[in-house]
Amino acid sequence: MLPLPLDADGHLYVFAYGSLIWRPGFAHLGAEPALLRGYHRRFCLWSRHYRGTPEAPGLVLGLDRGGACRGVAFRVGAAAAPAVLAYLEERENPNGETVYHRRLLPLSLASGRVVRGIAYVADRAHPAYARPCEQTTVAAIRRGHGRAGANRDYLLNTAEHLRALGLRDARLERLARLVAAAD
Repeated sequence: MLPLPLDADGHLYVFAYGSLIWRPGFAHLGAEPALLRGYHRRFCLWSRHYRGTPEAPGLVLGLDRGGACRGVAFRVGAAAAPAVLAYLEERENPNGETVYHRRLLPLSLASGRVVRGIAYVADRAHPAYARPCEQTTVAAIRRGHGRAGANRDYLLNTAEHLRALGLRDARLERLARLVAAAD
C-alpha cells in the first residue's frame, strides 16, 4: 500500500481550482485560499459525460503547465484521507479513465504557510486534452450540457466563487462575460 500524501503536519491538503471549490463532496477540517505555482487553470479537457455529450462535448477545467493558479486548499484529517482520496479518484477519473494525474505539490496558503497538497493536473497525452481558441471555448461552454448540468453553470459558479473569495482570474472572468453576453 502506498503511503498517504500527507503534509508534515499530518493532514491531507486538496487543492481546488474548479467545481471542487463550490462542491467538494467530502468533509474537511478547514479551507483557505492557496496559490499553486507552475500550473494555471484552463478549459482544456473535452467533457463528454459531466458537462457535455459525445455528440456535443463541453469543456472542463484542468491544471495545465505554466503560470500560477489561485484556488482553495481543503484540509482533511489523516483518518479521513483514504476515503477522500478514493472519492476524488472516482470523481476526477471516472471509470478508471485517467484524464487527470494526481500530483503532490507545494501550496502557498493565505496564512503564509507552505504545505504539500494534492492537485489534479490535466493529462496532456489523453485524447480529451485540448487547447481550443477562445471562440471555440465559448461556443462549447454555451452548448455543453451533461450529467452534472450545464457547462455554462460550471463556468459561472467557478467564477462567482472565486470572486467571493477575493481571488481573481482574468481569463475565467473574460470567458464568463463572453458566455453571459451571448445569452
